[in-house]
Amino acid sequence: MLTALIIDDEAPSRDELKALLADHAGIEVLGECSNALEGIAAIHRLRPDVVFLDIQMPRVSGLEMVGMIEAAALPHIVFVTAFDEHALKAFEEHAADYLLKPIDPQRLAKTLDWLRAGARPSQPAHAPLIPALRHIPCMGLNRIFLLTLDEVEFVHTDLTGVQVVADQRQGITELTLKILQERTPLLRCHRQYLVNIDHVAEIELLDNGSAEIITRSARRVPVSRRYLRELKDRLLIG
Repeated sequence: MLTALIIDDEAPSRDELKALLADHAGIEVLGECSNALEGIAAIHRLRPDVVFLDIQMPRVSGLEMVGMIEAAALPHIVFVTAFDEHALKAFEEHAADYLLKPIDPQRLAKTLDWLRAGARPSQPAHAPLIPALRHIPCMGLNRIFLLTLDEVEFVHTDLTGVQVVADQRQGITELTLKILQERTPLLRCHRQYLVNIDHVAEIELLDNGSAEIITRSARRVPVSRRYLRELKDRLLIG
């Protein structure tokens, strides 16, 4: 049994795909999402085998969303698009396949056959291009929002998840520290912390060989000895 998640900002498109998938045995639609931010959370929660993902969505596109998920947690991706010029880009982003809107039922059947066989219809000839992140999707009290990287002071993990701290607000993100370190300019300063070097006001050296960052908003961020030299070098270069 294949399990699927549909992510598309247009309800008629989601309904059409659900109806087409209902004609096929051996596939269960676990849920649907109307934007990438909801989609990331649903992928982590539901762990579907395949995600049917719209490319053109507001705020965070389908292509950008793929870059926000660690490879180990990434299900098969089938991009759904009305624009054929996105097809090559889709394959570069680890897509199992792509479907053009309006979806051809026979073409969908071939995609499902490939997925059931565990095969991919094409492989990129070169290493995939992983986009740098421009925003961090966050959840706050009864709301979902995006923080631009420029306004983020630091990110850290605690018992509730990955916390994103900006000057005026903060929230929890579904993105991991590993993804944020790899795909943003945020710099590792501690096992549980990444910092935006542009928000560092000063570094206070402590007696035990570690240190603390004081941000421009006067928040304190721990720096472990392991990362202190690199952090000082970056500040001096900057």
